[in-house]
Amino acid sequence: MLAEIITIGDEILIGQVIDTNSAFIAKELNKIGVSVYQITSIQDERVHLLNAFKEASERVDVVLITGGLGPTKDDITKHTLCEYFNDELVENAEVLAHVEELFAKYISNTPISDINRMQALVPSKAEVLHNANGTAPGMLIRQGEVTFISMPGVPFEMKHLMTESVIPKLAAYYKRPHIIHKTIVTYGMGESAIAKRIETWEDELPSNIKLAYLPNLGKVRLRLSAKGSNYDELASAMEAESEKLYPLINDIVFGLEDDESLEEIVAKLLTSKNLTLSTAESFTGGKIAERITSVPGASSYFKGSVVSYATEAKINVLKVPEELVEKYSVVSAEVATAMAKGARELMKTDFAIATTGNAGPTKGDSNAEVGTVFIAIEGATSHFAQEFQMGSTRERVVEKSVNKAFELLQKEILKM
Repeated sequence: MLAEIITIGDEILIGQVIDTNSAFIAKELNKIGVSVYQITSIQDERVHLLNAFKEASERVDVVLITGGLGPTKDDITKHTLCEYFNDELVENAEVLAHVEELFAKYISNTPISDINRMQALVPSKAEVLHNANGTAPGMLIRQGEVTFISMPGVPFEMKHLMTESVIPKLAAYYKRPHIIHKTIVTYGMGESAIAKRIETWEDELPSNIKLAYLPNLGKVRLRLSAKGSNYDELASAMEAESEKLYPLINDIVFGLEDDESLEEIVAKLLTSKNLTLSTAESFTGGKIAERITSVPGASSYFKGSVVSYATEAKINVLKVPEELVEKYSVVSAEVATAMAKGARELMKTDFAIATTGNAGPTKGDSNAEVGTVFIAIEGATSHFAQEFQMGSTRERVVEKSVNKAFELLQKEILKM
């Protein structure tokens, strides 16, 4: 069973708004065995919409449309749907009552206008889908074997409609196959090296199980996908292949994607062992601390961070000896180690992470090549810094280094 997602809005096409709706919709559809055949982004233009509707209806079973349902003149989705289905707009009493209720409850200082009341106009052939979070209702129209569903482009409104109305209706109406995904997250080894290591296993995969490599800044996700009519057989086959794979990559596996992030794994380790952590960051600019504090309960183990971006901050706050900087340069293993030691002593923690490096695009207070970084771990029995070459793109250097810092810390904690 196939679906197409059509996102409407000039703001998407000019890059003013990032289309997060399609990713959410695709994931929800996949959960019930609906495969997304295509995602199309189009402008708010009548002929463009009509062509997109027609072309989508010829290749998929379900067409999901987001955007263009606002009350202003540039929102033309409802009018264009009427033209496409040879229909007309009619007032829906329930939608009108809902719009008036929202204005009375939440926008009492602004009187409701006729433009706002027009949100209650819907195609006469449409089944109205209640939008509890906004004024623009969702709409479902069937044309032969194809189902068209129109939803507002506002993400939190669309998400509620998808989970509460759209998914249950599609699941009840269509007979669908089962789709199972299992995504294994690895750190510390590149895509090509992993592929070489597991080549024989991959070549022997059953025809109904596919493997995809998804590399991203220091980690590679291995996604296994299976599709078929018998869920139990699929699940059994997926588990059997996973069991064969794990021994081949056991040293680089950090869990499943739907389980926990690397920072969540580190958080659990610190909590279970009653350990504390601090950070001293230079070129990462607080990104490690940001990831740490994104986990609820971080205050129980994370004591603080020093973002010592400038050399003088490393010397004055972290007490890195000035002669050390002069002898080895600010981007060096010696300075990284001293930064970690300074943070651990300042915050009185069990562990400290430190980063120093050159993220580019130009050289700073060091002659180190762009992409050169040093990550240090300081603990009761851990005193080391490692050098890495993280590439030449600033964002890539920073993100890969943050991931590597968590990877190194996890390995040190597990030694205890």
